Amino acid sequence: MSAGHSQAVEPIKITREDVALDLSKAVEIYRGQGETFQVSTAPGADNIVRRIEVEAKDRSFTGDWAVFALANTTDAQIDRLIVAPHFRLVGSGLIWPDLGSQRIASITPSEGFALDRVSSGNADEFLVTLNPNSVITFVAELSSHNLPQIYVWEPSAYKDTVNSYTLFRGIVIGIAGLLALFLTILFVIRGTSMFPATAALAWAVLAYISVDFDFLDRLVNIDPANEQLWRAGTEVALAASLVVFLFAYLNLNRWHEQFSYGLLAWIIGLAFIAGIAWFDPPIAAGIARLSFGLTALVGLGLIIYLGLHGYDRAIMLIPSWLMVLVWVFGSWLAVTGQLDNDIVQPAIGGGLILIILLIGFTVMQHAFTGSTLFQGLFSDMERQALAVAGSGDLVWDWDVTRDRVITKPDVSKQLGMPAGSLNGPARSWLPLLHADDRDTFRSTLDTILEQRRGKISQNFRLRSSDGHYHWLSLRARPVVGADGEVIRCVGTMIDVTEQKKAEERLLHDAVHDNLTGLPNRELFITLLETTLAMAGNQSKIRPTVLMIDIDRFKLVNDELGISAGDTILLTIARRLHRLLKPGDTLSRLTGDQFAMILLSETAPSRVAAVADAVRKAIRAPITFARKEIILTPSVGLVSWTAGMNSAEDMLKDAELAMHHSKRFGGDRIEPFRPAFRTSGTDRLQIESDLRRAVERKELRLVYQPIVRLEDGTVAGFEALMRWEHPRRGLIQPADFIPIAESSGLIVALGQFALQQAADDLYAWQKQLGEIPLFVSVNVSSRQLIRRDLVGDVRSAITRSGIKPRCFRLELTESLIMDNPEQSAHVLTKLRQLGIGLALDDFGTGYSSLSYLTRFPFDTIKIDRSFLSDNTSKGAVLLRSMITMAHELGLSVVAEGVNGDAEVEELRRTGCEYAQSFHFGTPADAETSLRMLMEQYPLKSLS
Repeated sequence: MSAGHSQAVEPIKITREDVALDLSKAVEIYRGQGETFQVSTAPGADNIVRRIEVEAKDRSFTGDWAVFALANTTDAQIDRLIVAPHFRLVGSGLIWPDLGSQRIASITPSEGFALDRVSSGNADEFLVTLNPNSVITFVAELSSHNLPQIYVWEPSAYKDTVNSYTLFRGIVIGIAGLLALFLTILFVIRGTSMFPATAALAWAVLAYISVDFDFLDRLVNIDPANEQLWRAGTEVALAASLVVFLFAYLNLNRWHEQFSYGLLAWIIGLAFIAGIAWFDPPIAAGIARLSFGLTALVGLGLIIYLGLHGYDRAIMLIPSWLMVLVWVFGSWLAVTGQLDNDIVQPAIGGGLILIILLIGFTVMQHAFTGSTLFQGLFSDMERQALAVAGSGDLVWDWDVTRDRVITKPDVSKQLGMPAGSLNGPARSWLPLLHADDRDTFRSTLDTILEQRRGKISQNFRLRSSDGHYHWLSLRARPVVGADGEVIRCVGTMIDVTEQKKAEERLLHDAVHDNLTGLPNRELFITLLETTLAMAGNQSKIRPTVLMIDIDRFKLVNDELGISAGDTILLTIARRLHRLLKPGDTLSRLTGDQFAMILLSETAPSRVAAVADAVRKAIRAPITFARKEIILTPSVGLVSWTAGMNSAEDMLKDAELAMHHSKRFGGDRIEPFRPAFRTSGTDRLQIESDLRRAVERKELRLVYQPIVRLEDGTVAGFEALMRWEHPRRGLIQPADFIPIAESSGLIVALGQFALQQAADDLYAWQKQLGEIPLFVSVNVSSRQLIRRDLVGDVRSAITRSGIKPRCFRLELTESLIMDNPEQSAHVLTKLRQLGIGLALDDFGTGYSSLSYLTRFPFDTIKIDRSFLSDNTSKGAVLLRSMITMAHELGLSVVAEGVNGDAEVEELRRTGCEYAQSFHFGTPADAETSLRMLMEQYPLKSLS
């Protein structure tokens, strides 16, 4: 057992007129003095200081003692009441506050017995009697470390004061209770989140005031040891309910989903603090007080921000929130001790009631404004009427005041989700919306609520249960209540997934090739224009355009079919695509034409290497239906130079280079040269002039004799076409025949040649009589594949009146092999007319001997190249060809015979006919007639 001692204290003088004296500053506190405490008394009337010793009586003694002295300076006895309140808000502290407890266990006077305790639930009260002219020192055994306040009251005055505060507190508690009950009823009627949040705040205020005003102790027996827990719990509830009210009233989840997460975290934190209150109520109350103040400041910022954006709820909350800020400031002054009087604590409780009244009034404006029709639930008939007005499939109904979306029929089932999954708050739609549509959807709803007019017209995507998105078209209008605020949005929603897919397909097909999926000509030109614009501003961008055309690809379609041709085109497209590098572009312009924008390579050598790689990729064999197909390309390329700004012009230059490559036989790469533009212009002019050449009789036939080697007589003529242009003069067939074939004019020229040759032969026979003479006319590929060729030949023979055996057609091996099946069919029909068929340039094409038996030829024409081979092998080959022809029943014409020695050699080998400039140059019909008249003079005279 330990003992402590102290010095004598100064007594506080009391007179009969003193109603209440505050001893808080006159009390001397001695801490950690042990269970026995010695103290020097205040000097008495005889000025003698005595020593007294006091022993602790309470088992929960803290070791702290309080000492004060009272002096009765009057001649009469005075009764007084010493009062130490259990809780005092003033000076309780912000962090780790003093939440109240029993303060004094007992008081021992320096004279007489220990003071009697007066029964009281909210203060330690002791009755003391002071004799006349006496000085008594009091030693108080403290039950807690703090003694916030201790008073000496005149008993009747103290009773009156307590009674007066009891009336005030009863009125305040009654108002709080009625307000909480009314808001709860309002919540039951209305049901939106704003009303339960307000009711919860009112009940939290009622609980706080009931504890603070010691009213709860009258209803529930609260042990003084649990008083701190109750007080901390009500402060945490007050802080939490204020946060929830602010969130619900301002509908913050509609502004941003992050607010919902913030609220959840805040509430979870306060719930955790409420749990801490079981173990340490002061720290829980301190955090709750900080949360309340922080909520007031955050709320002020939100109200200012939303108010500036015209949000009506924020504007209406301004008076209430200003009151909250004043209350928070006053409470801060009180708990920190800067505002110190006995009226502060009841005033702060009354201030809470004023705040709830203002908030309740604000909320009731939302509850009772607007007609019942618009704010109540819509009936099915009314909802269907609005759906008819919106003219859609699904009714979309958003009850803004309840924040509840309803779709009828339920769109959840359409998305494969549980029924009613989307019947709830509008924010529940956000996670299912496509990321690109989420912000637009939210901002559209916000705009409607802020502007209170307009309409919702939006297409968005919702994710179904299988992960796919459905396109929905929402058309709705807001319904405005009597207060001018949007209380509902109703309209229709239609599933437009199929329409959107069709639009996407159309958009893709509009700029992409349907077969290969590559960009088409329009998209290619757009990309090229963009590239050229960049090339003008960036020195590193130097594009090259490659135009790629597949040589003789039409043969593939004619022989194998279009589907096979498409398969081969796909193979070529994949091969070319593998050559691309980042930045390059490949496009399919037309059937068998591709184009490439080359950006990855700029050096001429590297560009040439890429072009060669393109050529090799196309030349690589393609196996189809057990056949090996080898194709060749004609490639034209043009590289960008300063001043090139037109994509069309650059593409035309590449096309000119490609056509120049084709003119030289194809399977080659041709860089563009400016001279090609002039060539192209001449080509167009020649084509234009050629269309009118037949009408103007600028075309004529010349005839080169074919002689019998046996006697040197003329056996027939090969008809050759000539064009006498009025300005250009004589144009060689090599210059205009390719143009006629590519433009389709070759058909008209062929018909002219057939008819003119037949007419000239008839004129010769009419002059000379029936002589063994024939005329050969060359046939082009266009004529051969036409079904009208047989009819054209029959018509020419019939009109002219010649014998069919006198008319002969010449075809080359390469011409026949363009379409062997079609050629065999047409040649058989021609042979049935009785005309002759000659295979021209035998040995220079495919040279397959089976073709001689497959096709109905009666004559072969051996090319000059076999005659010019003077080696022994060349002679053997020539003799073999002639012998083989004779054994097959074919006659032989040798072309390009030069000199009598070759004539004699051919005669010995058995060759029947020869044709060359050695026997005569091509001449017109009159000159050829004179030649014949020299050969058959007698018949001409007769």
